[in-house]
Amino acid sequence: MTACAIEGVGTDGNTEDVTETAAAGPPELRGLTGLRELAGLPRRPAALTLAADGSYAARLTQGPGGGWYPERWTLDGCEPYAVPLPGRLPERPDSALLPLTDGRVLILRRAEGHCTVALLYPTGPGTGELPLGAVETEELTLLPPAPCGTTVHALAPVGGEGARRATAVWLLHGGAEGPRRIALVPGRCTGGAWLDREGRLLALDRELDGLTKTVVVDLGRGGEVSPLLQITERSNDRLLLADPDSGLILLRSDAPGYDRMGWGVLGSTLPVRFPEALRPADAALTPFAVQPGQALAPESCAVAFRVDAAAGTWLATWRPAAKRLGRQAAPAGWLAGTGRWTPDGELRLPYTTPATPCGVARVTVPRDAVDAGPTDAAPPSSALLVPVPAPAPASHSQRLTRLPWDTSSALPPTSGIRTTPAGYPNGCTTSAQPDPAAGEPRADRAHPQPCRPVPLQQAPLAAREAR
Repeated sequence: MTACAIEGVGTDGNTEDVTETAAAGPPELRGLTGLRELAGLPRRPAALTLAADGSYAARLTQGPGGGWYPERWTLDGCEPYAVPLPGRLPERPDSALLPLTDGRVLILRRAEGHCTVALLYPTGPGTGELPLGAVETEELTLLPPAPCGTTVHALAPVGGEGARRATAVWLLHGGAEGPRRIALVPGRCTGGAWLDREGRLLALDRELDGLTKTVVVDLGRGGEVSPLLQITERSNDRLLLADPDSGLILLRSDAPGYDRMGWGVLGSTLPVRFPEALRPADAALTPFAVQPGQALAPESCAVAFRVDAAAGTWLATWRPAAKRLGRQAAPAGWLAGTGRWTPDGELRLPYTTPATPCGVARVTVPRDAVDAGPTDAAPPSSALLVPVPAPAPASHSQRLTRLPWDTSSALPPTSGIRTTPAGYPNGCTTSAQPDPAAGEPRADRAHPQPCRPVPLQQAPLAAREAR
């Protein structure tokens, strides 16, 4: 069997990375300025971390005096609201948060030589804290929320360099005791994605012998490791996003000659595809949410992207069947790179403004709008245009509707943006890198839901070169 993982999608509660790189990218990205050097963007605190079921979220925010404190968002009621969880002392800005589905928030604090873990919860006017223990390591990185919503895992490097280096998988919360190591994976591992709804198959990007490949760690079998992504023998293949329901995955590989973003289906024998729509000029794409509940239709799953360019940051959506990247107008104050799809295709985005410190925008993306135009042809221009942000309403909930707009225009229209009346139920958000042939193959819609990942077939690179 083979494994998969994600890198840099900002769901682990620690930091978020932009996954496009310019230095090794296509010619139109080389020498690009104004993107904070896409070849190595600095890691920054995650804007917001969503719980597994989307009922809660958490983030670090600054108080009037400049100190940092945790803030929990409640998203499963009629209107979202925020509850501060300050401690006796301000938190360090590198502290990591992960909300649980029971309302508590796990906080990971880094200190010299070790990391401590505790649970925070509101207690009337104060904040309750339940210490869980400590891990003796200089570096401990939270993984995305487990599907069950009550267990928390993390990665820690072990050993030295080269062949002696390994990565430990820690269970920080949810076991019978305190934090304990449950698996040891040879090599340096990053990223992290859950491939099943039981929280057993964990995908990681592993760097070993100078190459990075995605592997699966079976936590139900004592940490058994097996490969998943291997497009070519010498390519670097990383998983960016995975949907356990449909099997849709987004990945980044340098198999085409330089880093390209592609997609495939777990359990499918069809090759990985690298659509032109996922290679915009002068911009970096970071997938952060995929539509769940599409068990037999991976090509119909909607994917949301954070777009970083010299002109700013905005929102885009895409479906494999459409092969076109749809530009969206995000709400004012959007916590960029965070959000969640509902099974019926509504995208919910958290935002904060001075007038609305805790809000959720509802973005409706009609299927016919995304699929408009010929699906086997590249768009007129791969350059991304800057959408106009929606004005923030006084209520806590926004509804944004995307209308088709011409990519040849300078800016998309704003007439498709409307706000809900005050008191409209927000529904709450749910919530832890050669050009293709003219007609790219499409996966079979009737493939069964995979219970266990299987290796993805190699991409037909020779055929692409011949073209």
